[in-house]
Amino acid sequence: MAGEISFFELGVADPGKARTFYGNLFGWTFEDVPGGTGFAITTPTVPGGVHGDDAEAVPYVFFKVDDLASALERITELGGTVEGPDTETDAAAARFGRFRFCRDDQGSPFGVHEPPAG
Repeated sequence: MAGEISFFELGVADPGKARTFYGNLFGWTFEDVPGGTGFAITTPTVPGGVHGDDAEAVPYVFFKVDDLASALERITELGGTVEGPDTETDAAAARFGRFRFCRDDQGSPFGVHEPPAG
């Protein structure tokens, strides 16, 4: 169902340190991601990810959408913004789906996520 929390992303300075911290805190498991820039996180409920070199170092919550392009169009129609270009690789999209960082009409960060087909 669209609008459910489907994914979370932790932006941190050092993904290795985050892996140690959150792994020890919550018992989450981590796997390398294509490109080696962070980790995929396995939790008991909602999957996640962690990436490094994030100047803002904030967590993002991603909401499930059925059609990413339509959702991005609607976000801008409602006064929100879409952050940066789509830079996902086909390998990452096949594994994780497609996602984009956004901001609502007040500047609060969130993301939208179209899960992989299948």
